[in-house]
Amino acid sequence: MSGTETESDVTLHVNGREHQLRLDNRSTLLDTLREQLELTGAKKGCDHGQCGACTVLLDGRRVVSCLVLACSVDGAAVTTVEGLSAGRGLHPIQEAFIAHDALQCGFCTPGQVCSAVGLTAEETESPAAIREAMSGNICRCGAYTHIAAAVFEVAAAV
Repeated sequence: MSGTETESDVTLHVNGREHQLRLDNRSTLLDTLREQLELTGAKKGCDHGQCGACTVLLDGRRVVSCLVLACSVDGAAVTTVEGLSAGRGLHPIQEAFIAHDALQCGFCTPGQVCSAVGLTAEETESPAAIREAMSGNICRCGAYTHIAAAVFEVAAAV
């Protein structure tokens, strides 16, 4: 690639499907998911990595997709909220969010859910540790108590 080239060929494995794309080198993973692949679950909140509304799983780890350049994750596996259930009903985290009434307006819910799914693979031995680990996901409605309870229920069962 020459120094003046502004686009790159990128392969992303999103929700189990391979996508070969030609992208502007400045395209974020969030914009690629929403605009190129029409996966609108991840929300554009602050666009500065501060709210967590755009959280997705990148090779199984939680990331705020508004800060990730799509061309930097060529070949990576991306899971969005749309890909969590894989057609088998709701993911246990999604079921727990419903059972604990852990959503209100719903804007932050996809990011909260993806963050919670990634979190369950990490060390989370207490509700306080879960609250700390989820602190990068902001809920403007204030459903934090319910969100933490839902995540703790599933994390404790893992």
